[in-house]
Amino acid sequence: MSKPTQRLAADKPRRPKKPRPDFPLFPHATGRWAKKVRGKLHYFGKVATDSEGKSALDLWLDQKDDLLAGRTPRVGREGLTVRELVDRFMVSKRHLLDNQELSPRTFVELFGTCERIGKTFGLTRLVDDLAAEDFENLRRHIAKRWGPVRLGNEVQRVRSVFKYGFEAGLMDRPARFGPGFKKPSRKVLRLARASKGSKMFDAGQLRTILDAADLTMRAMVFLGVNCGFGPADVANLPLTAVDLKAGWVEFPRPKTGVPRRCPLWNETIEAVRTALDRRPDARDAADAGLVFITKYGKRWAKADVETDPETGKVTMSLNQPVTEQFSKLLRKLKLNRPGLGFYALRHTFETIGGDSRDQVAVDALMGHIRDDMASLYREKIEDARLESVTRHVHGWLFPVVRKRKAK
Repeated sequence: MSKPTQRLAADKPRRPKKPRPDFPLFPHATGRWAKKVRGKLHYFGKVATDSEGKSALDLWLDQKDDLLAGRTPRVGREGLTVRELVDRFMVSKRHLLDNQELSPRTFVELFGTCERIGKTFGLTRLVDDLAAEDFENLRRHIAKRWGPVRLGNEVQRVRSVFKYGFEAGLMDRPARFGPGFKKPSRKVLRLARASKGSKMFDAGQLRTILDAADLTMRAMVFLGVNCGFGPADVANLPLTAVDLKAGWVEFPRPKTGVPRRCPLWNETIEAVRTALDRRPDARDAADAGLVFITKYGKRWAKADVETDPETGKVTMSLNQPVTEQFSKLLRKLKLNRPGLGFYALRHTFETIGGDSRDQVAVDALMGHIRDDMASLYREKIEDARLESVTRHVHGWLFPVVRKRKAK
């Protein structure tokens, strides 16, 4: 006669197995599909009525983001989800992109912001459930990854997403960001800027860079220090904007559309003319009218946004050869340090140009707009004033050494 314990073991039903090895849930002894998250068991329905775990898997995927983040899932409630908000926001921005009212770079940055919102809050999270502590948590994660300047830009982009939701009628009330979800103070920004050192080149460094640069980069650097051009300026500069015979370039700032007109130095004219003589043919007809083309026949800065027609998945890439090649040159010359890149040429032009004591002309050359009545009423700047500023910068970069007369 067998022992009672042996009879009980033999009569005990076998526990169901997983539908497949990679199934995220397991059949618990209580007869329910279960998952241990953050040290706590969570259940997703009875195994007896869902032997393949299909309903349990759907429930797990629906609650997954909340559970992994330590939040209580909102079951059975209706409302605007984070996924719906960011999807609607990006659709509106895609329309602006297609109409050329939004730059590809800005679109890529906003897309990244929406991805971070979804990852931090959970795509199935109801927007109405978001509170100040959620936004403070998001800001804390951003601050660990980036410095104060980029943190401030990201905070502003997040705010724009939720502002869109309210203004578009998707939300009944504005988002409650709380007092902690704000840009870094000006003091923090000043300290961060000071810790990285000056964001400009001295004259000797620039002459060294110009001597070491290849023909194309040399022309770009000349435009940077002559006209205060940044990487987006030289990358998108059209042939129609440059008059080498007259020695002027007229090109609105791509970021703001503010008109700019700048006199060119003889050295700049010669450098651009030489680069054009060696300029490769553009692979894309849309780039054929640009001053600068890479050796691969492509644009010097491009953001590609593509949508898979079958899946609808959006993929993006942001290529910045101007920034990359200039940084490579600085490393070669051992001039590289944090915060110092091609954009520092604009800082240099602004700083040295300001010593000409004609800030109005400097602003016009830089494409800056001041929020004052004088700027509103001013209709033009005389060419002589623009020439005076660029002549001052030229004298700083290439000082004339005066020889003493023999006694």
